[in-house]
Amino acid sequence: MSGVDEARRLVEAARRVVVLTGAGISTESGIPDFRGPRGVWTRNPAAEKQSTIQNYLAEPEVRRAAWRSRLDSPAWSAAPNAGHHALVVLERRGKLHALVTQNIDELHQRAGQSPKLMVEVHGSMRRVMCWECGRRAPMEEALARVRAGEDDPHCLECGGILKSDTISFGQSLVPEVIDRALAVAAEADLLLAIGTTLQVQPVASMVPIAARAGAAIVIVNDQPTAMDELADIVIREPIGEALPALCHAAT
Repeated sequence: MSGVDEARRLVEAARRVVVLTGAGISTESGIPDFRGPRGVWTRNPAAEKQSTIQNYLAEPEVRRAAWRSRLDSPAWSAAPNAGHHALVVLERRGKLHALVTQNIDELHQRAGQSPKLMVEVHGSMRRVMCWECGRRAPMEEALARVRAGEDDPHCLECGGILKSDTISFGQSLVPEVIDRALAVAAEADLLLAIGTTLQVQPVASMVPIAARAGAAIVIVNDQPTAMDELADIVIREPIGEALPALCHAAT
C-alpha cells in the first residue's frame, strides 16, 4: 500500500482533521515559495529585506522595491489549484475542523473554503495597513496609486507608512491567532501538514502538539521537513495529485 493510500484511510477514519498549509500548496498556482530550490529568497536573497520590518520601515528604497514587486506579483493572476479545491471537498464532507495557513494569497478562500474555519497566521497580501494608525484597506487601492506614479504611497488618513497587512520578519504575531492555531492542533485526530518545511515557529509546533494529543500526522511536502520523524506518513508526491486522492470520498 502506498503512502497516499495509507493516508487516505486515515482521512476516512478521522472526524476532526486539522490542516496546516505553507507556500508549497500555492506553487502549482504559479506562486513561488520562499526557501525552495527556486524560491524567491533562494534566487534573490536581497528580496528578504523587503519582508523584514526593520528594513522596510527604515529604508525608503526597500519600500520602493517592495511596491514594485507587489505590482508584479504572480499572486494577482493566480487561481486555486487542485490542492486548494481538494481541501474544500474535505470541508464539505464535514471532516475539516480547521485550516491554518501560513500563506498570504487567500487562494483557500477563493477556492471556496469557509472563512470561519480559516486561521491566517501571517495575514493577507490582499489588504494594506498603515503602520501608524492601523487603518486597513484593499491592497488594490494602494497599487492603483503606485501605477499612477507614487513609488512609496503613504496613508491618506495620517501620512504613516503603508505595508502589506502581513506579518513581516521582526513583527509580532497576533497572539489570538496563534493561540487558536495551537488550540485546534490539540483538538485534531488527524493533522495534515502540506507544503511547509515546518521550520517557522510557533506554527511548526502544531505538529508535536497534535502528536502528543494522539492525532495521526501526515506530511505532504516535496522536500524533507523539520518534523518528518514525528509523522506517521510522509508523502513526497505533487500536492495537486496527492490531496485529491486523500480528500475525496472513496468510491
